[in-house]
Amino acid sequence: MIERTPAEQTALVIHPATPDAGPERAEARLEEAAGLAEALDLSLSGARIEPLRRVEPSTFFGSGKVEALREDLEARDAKVLIVDTALTPVQQRNLEKALKVKVIDRTGLILEIFGRRAQTKEGRLQVELARLTYERSRLVRTWTHLERQRGGQGFMGGPGETQIETDRRILADKMAKLRRELDEVRRTREIHRKRRQAAPWPTVALVGYTNAGKSSIFNALSKSKVLAKDMPFATLDPTTRAVRTPSGRKILLSDTVGFITDLPTELIAAFRATLEEVREADILVHVRDMADPDHEGRKADVEAVLQALDAGAEAGQRIIEAWNKVDRLEPDEREDLEWHARLPRQGDAPMVAATSAATGQGLPELMGLIEAALAENDLLMRLKFSPSDAAALAWVHENGAVLEERVEPETGITFVVVRLSKPDAGRFRTRFPGLEAGQARQAAE
Repeated sequence: MIERTPAEQTALVIHPATPDAGPERAEARLEEAAGLAEALDLSLSGARIEPLRRVEPSTFFGSGKVEALREDLEARDAKVLIVDTALTPVQQRNLEKALKVKVIDRTGLILEIFGRRAQTKEGRLQVELARLTYERSRLVRTWTHLERQRGGQGFMGGPGETQIETDRRILADKMAKLRRELDEVRRTREIHRKRRQAAPWPTVALVGYTNAGKSSIFNALSKSKVLAKDMPFATLDPTTRAVRTPSGRKILLSDTVGFITDLPTELIAAFRATLEEVREADILVHVRDMADPDHEGRKADVEAVLQALDAGAEAGQRIIEAWNKVDRLEPDEREDLEWHARLPRQGDAPMVAATSAATGQGLPELMGLIEAALAENDLLMRLKFSPSDAAALAWVHENGAVLEERVEPETGITFVVVRLSKPDAGRFRTRFPGLEAGQARQAAE
């Protein structure tokens, strides 16, 4: 990390709020931006909502507001201004000139967080490509790709910024090289995905707003130890584990990158290969932080990102909601939430489980909902096994949910009623013909 003096680490965070923005939404956005800034080891001298009537093309804020900001920054001795919105390159450059401080917009802030969180080669490549795509149009101090040659990281300032005008060709070459490397990584990921798809196991992906508790639920359900911290974007690299449902069915459970309001388009494009895990899943479990005062707004943000990925309910995927962090609610709030979660769902409304990854509450119910959703298209089969069909009987126990099993003492014949997915039912008939004792029927009937 680049060493900075305490003064250089001091930042002011502002969220520009238009008249049509609700106060709760604006407060939630401000709190989120402040949390992102603190995650970058910045010391906040203040964070506030800045009312905005209209956007100035040159400086975003009007001249009077810019002057007031300059005086405020001087009084606080703050060297960084974080503006919780997307600024154009011209607006960012002009604000830096007028305020004499570093200005970082929401896109730059999220990119910096992603840059620090990425662990795998693919994650680092994707973040770097997104960063350079963002930087390509900006002739401001946030240019840092050269400083990496000297051991720096991030774009909070550094020696590479004087190379802006002469680095166009270098930038294009670097982006082309990154795309080639990413193409190779994507080919490898695609091979792995096709291998998983060839296996007879359905896939379930955990999605949700950043810091909603997806990784904690993933760890609890899969008995894994992926990084799960109370910080934004703790997970950038997807993890998949094989998990058994209560009936013994094997599923592939994936933990995915968290979404966020106004997720930069550069990141959506760069992470598209990673986000394929979401598009290809049979079921999406939307993990929601119900202790967040703006949890309804967060839900809308997640649904907007899913729509941008051609995923979610509109794409025909089944959605289950995990109303998480109920342990952080007041007793009366928790009781009311749990009551609503138990209500029968109407129409296309998602099935719901009230959960707490911290205490384990509701996780068995969540697995039960996953199993119920998977079972909707299953087949019930009546099978008859002679004593010589031990291998077929073992296969049924391994791949299906045995609902009934009876052995005739006189003959040793075993009668089984089993629930199998349609692909598994086809595989069974191909591999063990002649063992079906009755016509298969839909499990939901």
